[in-house]
Amino acid sequence: MNPMAVVKLKPQLDKFTENHPGIPQFLHTAASGMEEDGYVQLKVTNAAGQKIEANIKLTADDIELFDSLREILSQAAGR
Repeated sequence: MNPMAVVKLKPQLDKFTENHPGIPQFLHTAASGMEEDGYVQLKVTNAAGQKIEANIKLTADDIELFDSLREILSQAAGR
């Protein structure tokens, strides 16, 4: 991963965390319950009410990614 891309992403993560302060705690709690062969369900609803959904069966690599994201968001929140 390009370190400069991470540096550039930091202000965006800070703003996201500012706008959605519960996300770091949610990810922290959710990540503690994630395990290989578990599932994550994603659902997006646009302003017109159209929904897109996906179920993702978790792999060990996925767990590692979510742990990394949780750590980054926690740091952005100053925890």
